Amino acid sequence: MATSFFKKLLAAVSAAAVVLVPASQPLPEKSTAVAAADDCHDDWLHVNDKAQIVDKDGKEVWLTGVNWFGYNAGRQVFDGVWSKNMHSMLNQIADHGFNLLRVPMSTQIILQWKNKGSDKGNGVGEVNMMVNAYENPELTLEGGVSGEGQYTLMYSFDIWNKAVEWCKENGMKIMIDIHSATSASMGHQKPLWYDDNFSEDDWLEALEWFTEYYKDDDTIIAIDLKNEPHGKPEEGTFAKWDDSKDANNWKYAAEKGAMACLKHNPNLLIMIEGTECYPDFEKGADWNTPAVDYAHYDEPSLIFGAWWGGNLRGVKDHPVDIGEYNKQIVYSPHDYGPLVWKQSWFYMDDDSKTFDRQSLLDDYWYDTWAYLVEEQKYPLLIGEWGGFIDKEHDPTGENKHWMQELRDYMIDKHINHTFWCFNENSGDTGGLVYDDFGKWDEEKYEFVKPSLWQTDGGKFIGLDHTIPLGQSGNGISLGDYFSGNTEPTPRTTATTAPKDTTTTTATKPATTTTSTATNTTTLKVTTTTTSTTTNTAQTCYLFDGVESYPTKTVYTEGDKLDLKGFKIKVHEDGKEMTTVEFTDTANIIIQQPNGAMISGDKFNTLEAGEYTIKISPTPLVYNNGSFTVKGADASYNVTIYKQIIGTKDNTVWGDANADGTVDMSDVVLIMQSLANPNKYGLSGTDKNHITSNGLLNASVIKRNGSVTTEDALQIQLFLLGKVTDLGPAS
Repeated sequence: MATSFFKKLLAAVSAAAVVLVPASQPLPEKSTAVAAADDCHDDWLHVNDKAQIVDKDGKEVWLTGVNWFGYNAGRQVFDGVWSKNMHSMLNQIADHGFNLLRVPMSTQIILQWKNKGSDKGNGVGEVNMMVNAYENPELTLEGGVSGEGQYTLMYSFDIWNKAVEWCKENGMKIMIDIHSATSASMGHQKPLWYDDNFSEDDWLEALEWFTEYYKDDDTIIAIDLKNEPHGKPEEGTFAKWDDSKDANNWKYAAEKGAMACLKHNPNLLIMIEGTECYPDFEKGADWNTPAVDYAHYDEPSLIFGAWWGGNLRGVKDHPVDIGEYNKQIVYSPHDYGPLVWKQSWFYMDDDSKTFDRQSLLDDYWYDTWAYLVEEQKYPLLIGEWGGFIDKEHDPTGENKHWMQELRDYMIDKHINHTFWCFNENSGDTGGLVYDDFGKWDEEKYEFVKPSLWQTDGGKFIGLDHTIPLGQSGNGISLGDYFSGNTEPTPRTTATTAPKDTTTTTATKPATTTTSTATNTTTLKVTTTTTSTTTNTAQTCYLFDGVESYPTKTVYTEGDKLDLKGFKIKVHEDGKEMTTVEFTDTANIIIQQPNGAMISGDKFNTLEAGEYTIKISPTPLVYNNGSFTVKGADASYNVTIYKQIIGTKDNTVWGDANADGTVDMSDVVLIMQSLANPNKYGLSGTDKNHITSNGLLNASVIKRNGSVTTEDALQIQLFLLGKVTDLGPAS
């Protein structure tokens, strides 16, 4: 799936704080995460003779997950950790009901971890570690950033194991995907499982080591052997599917890859994608037949085409055969809509026709992959599906139409799937979040939500037998579900609270609803719509939890505190729970970095820095005397930045976008230009790409007209007041 760095210029906090650890790191001891040892081997899954994925007791489960990329693209971490807290985002994904996380990786990063290599990449790939240490103190060796802005990031493999630990405590399972051989944002465009940097043997070595390392931790339950093998015969390099031992035979390679994993962990699910092309052998085609035959251009192609990785026609003639381990095979095609490409089965060029489920089955789905489920041959997991559904990107509504047809078909057939994607920076699909990973797109999430495994009462069902899914009380464990208990069993494993973040759930452009990842209250109310109560007489409420935090968390010096969206769940003694929203700053408390407290109406007097906004646990009066709240325990963090106005000719140190000011949009543009130079670099295609003047302004470290992540970090430290000057030395 093609991914661009950003669709638009993001004005919220972005990651500039990047410090690399030494090149060689000792690998952590193999761990079974946070649970007791016997809880690390009871969640393995298998395939039965009805083509269903089942648990250890033979009971069918439904894998309904989401993709979160970054490790494949050289970031050495998930995308978005450059601006938001990783632990909190994982909690949010689980709280939103996704029971499986598909994590694209590369052969390169796995071999780096195996060999204790440097996070600098050693000149191979596009390696540029992107972690915001201010937002992720848990990912620093010191546990945070010093007053002088100093810190040391953990080694990327240690950070990855923190992610595994936090998924474990959320009852959320992991499937890794070998997205590319070399770490690169466009690495997936290489058609095969090897390239000029990493051979097939390297790929097998990476699979074998990774599987052996995690063989005693059932948090990682599956491996997708290779993302989207593809290519057409006429392109020279392409993936084929037959019984040969040719170097480009994906079926043969998949058998070797599967065995490399299963000899160490025979319980791992093996996801096998398809190819792009498959010849119509009945009409005389073979693997030398071009998909596009210009000598017979007006005639139907003799090659059956498909989305990359989506063509599983070859399984009918040549199924993968790994003997006794066939019970671990799940086939995993990808499927997309007309906004990614106007495939013939969408009839986008024929106003007299449209598609529906039956036409999609007849024209494409059935013979390409759906027959495997319809005929109960093998289970499927649609590894990628998704796209835009908003009017701006999908004005005809046909992309949403396709998504609905596929979603409902997967629900009806109980087809496993992982939605593409959590990330906002997937250029031709968008994601479930936006505003620099700060807000959930409620419209899209509500569209996807019916396809998530849940009870009739709306409780999300996890894949762990003992640990409920998520932290917010709206998920249950597999053991609870199979025993008929729809309320989460109290946790027996310790969980750790992430640094407070303020990611909200919203329908663009409104940003008014959310559930916070740090809310530990188990609520019996599971509806997503609540009423806002306005009291004419003072009412005393008892605190139940946070409904949503304010949407604004980034300010410039002099701004007033904006509480819009700050809602808490409360109840009067003996009455049902309701929701109230704060409308004024009276009795809101601001905690300064030195621990001192001031009232919320003094917010506009504060200097640049990070502050904690709190409501008091003692009964104070809010909203101009409307109500009091007893036992309140809610807080969130905000950041105040300086804004420096430049001279008339717009020359000011740090001003990367040359708009005459220095703010976080300059930090974002530097990071964009480094991560995706084709789009945001000096000659980039985006209208907001960095210019030569911007490079001169932003080169605050070496002042040589070029930028690195160190420049972005220095500007962010300046905006936080950690350094006092960006100008040249006098």
